[in-house]
Amino acid sequence: MIIRFKVWLELDGEPIISEGKYQLLKAIEEEGSILKAAEKLGLSYKRAHSQIKAMEERLGKPVVKRRKKKGAELTKLGRKLISEYERVLKEFERLVSGLPPLKLKE
Repeated sequence: MIIRFKVWLELDGEPIISEGKYQLLKAIEEEGSILKAAEKLGLSYKRAHSQIKAMEERLGKPVVKRRKKKGAELTKLGRKLISEYERVLKEFERLVSGLPPLKLKE
Protein backbone atom coordinates (compact mmCIF):
# COMPACT_ATOMS: atom_id res chain seq x y z
CA MET A 1 0.00 0.00 0.00
CA ILE A 2 1.22 3.54 -0.70
CA ILE A 3 0.65 6.85 1.04
CA ARG A 4 -0.91 9.62 -1.03
CA PHE A 5 -1.75 13.18 -0.10
CA LYS A 6 -3.11 16.42 -1.50
CA VAL A 7 -1.80 19.83 -0.52
CA TRP A 8 -3.64 23.13 -0.57
CA LEU A 9 -3.05 26.40 1.21
CA GLU A 10 -5.88 28.27 2.93
CA LEU A 11 -6.41 31.74 4.31
CA ASP A 12 -9.07 32.16 7.00
CA GLY A 13 -10.51 28.75 6.12
CA GLU A 14 -10.81 29.55 2.41
CA PRO A 15 -8.70 27.62 -0.10
CA ILE A 16 -6.23 29.79 -1.99
CA ILE A 17 -4.05 27.42 -3.98
CA SER A 18 -4.07 23.71 -4.70
CA GLU A 19 -2.38 21.52 -7.31
CA GLY A 20 -4.56 22.78 -10.18
CA LYS A 21 -4.11 26.46 -9.40
CA TYR A 22 -0.41 25.87 -8.83
CA GLN A 23 -0.13 24.30 -12.29
CA LEU A 24 -2.05 27.24 -13.78
CA LEU A 25 0.25 29.83 -12.20
CA LYS A 26 3.33 27.88 -13.33
CA ALA A 27 1.94 27.69 -16.88
CA ILE A 28 1.22 31.45 -16.91
CA GLU A 29 4.78 32.07 -15.75
CA GLU A 30 6.14 29.84 -18.53
CA GLU A 31 3.80 30.88 -21.34
CA GLY A 32 3.37 34.58 -20.52
CA SER A 33 -0.33 34.31 -21.28
CA ILE A 34 -3.48 33.14 -19.50
CA LEU A 35 -4.91 31.83 -22.77
CA LYS A 36 -1.78 29.86 -23.67
CA ALA A 37 -1.52 28.53 -20.12
CA ALA A 38 -5.16 27.40 -20.23
CA GLU A 39 -4.65 25.69 -23.58
CA LYS A 40 -1.52 23.96 -22.30
CA LEU A 41 -3.47 22.58 -19.33
CA GLY A 42 -6.60 21.70 -21.31
CA LEU A 43 -8.72 24.33 -19.58
CA SER A 44 -11.08 26.84 -21.07
CA TYR A 45 -9.99 30.47 -20.77
CA LYS A 46 -13.12 31.12 -18.70
CA ARG A 47 -12.17 28.38 -16.20
CA ALA A 48 -8.58 29.64 -15.91
CA HIS A 49 -9.76 33.21 -15.46
CA SER A 50 -12.25 32.20 -12.75
CA GLN A 51 -9.55 30.30 -10.84
CA ILE A 52 -7.29 33.35 -10.91
CA LYS A 53 -10.15 35.62 -9.91
CA ALA A 54 -11.00 33.36 -6.94
CA MET A 55 -7.40 33.48 -5.69
CA GLU A 56 -7.26 37.25 -6.08
CA GLU A 57 -10.59 37.84 -4.34
CA ARG A 58 -9.61 35.70 -1.37
CA LEU A 59 -6.21 37.38 -1.06
CA GLY A 60 -7.46 40.89 -1.82
CA LYS A 61 -4.53 41.43 -4.19
CA PRO A 62 -3.68 40.47 -7.78
CA VAL A 63 -1.60 37.36 -8.45
CA VAL A 64 -1.50 37.92 -12.22
CA LYS A 65 -0.77 41.17 -14.01
CA ARG A 66 -2.66 41.36 -17.29
CA ARG A 67 -0.96 43.31 -20.05
CA LYS A 68 -3.25 44.44 -22.85
CA LYS A 69 -2.36 42.58 -26.03
CA LYS A 70 0.93 41.52 -24.43
CA GLY A 71 -0.17 38.54 -22.34
CA ALA A 72 0.18 38.21 -18.60
CA GLU A 73 2.79 37.78 -15.92
CA LEU A 74 2.75 36.81 -12.27
CA THR A 75 2.91 39.49 -9.63
CA LYS A 76 5.31 39.23 -6.73
CA LEU A 77 2.46 37.63 -4.76
CA GLY A 78 1.83 35.13 -7.55
CA ARG A 79 5.47 34.07 -7.54
CA LYS A 80 5.39 33.85 -3.73
CA LEU A 81 2.35 31.55 -3.90
CA ILE A 82 4.25 29.22 -6.22
CA SER A 83 7.29 29.28 -3.97
CA GLU A 84 5.33 28.60 -0.78
CA TYR A 85 3.29 25.83 -2.40
CA GLU A 86 6.47 24.14 -3.64
CA ARG A 87 8.10 24.47 -0.21
CA VAL A 88 5.15 22.85 1.57
CA LEU A 89 4.83 20.13 -1.07
CA LYS A 90 8.51 19.23 -0.77
CA GLU A 91 8.18 18.96 3.00
CA PHE A 92 5.23 16.57 2.66
CA GLU A 93 7.14 14.51 0.09
CA ARG A 94 10.16 14.37 2.39
CA LEU A 95 8.00 13.27 5.30
CA VAL A 96 6.26 10.54 3.30
CA SER A 97 9.50 9.26 1.79
CA GLY A 98 10.90 8.76 5.30
CA LEU A 99 8.00 6.65 6.52
CA PRO A 100 8.30 2.85 6.51
CA PRO A 101 6.07 0.95 4.04
CA LEU A 102 2.51 0.29 5.19
CA LYS A 103 1.72 -3.31 6.06
CA LEU A 104 -1.82 -4.46 6.74
CA LYS A 105 -1.28 -8.20 6.57
CA GLU A 106 -0.44 -9.98 9.80
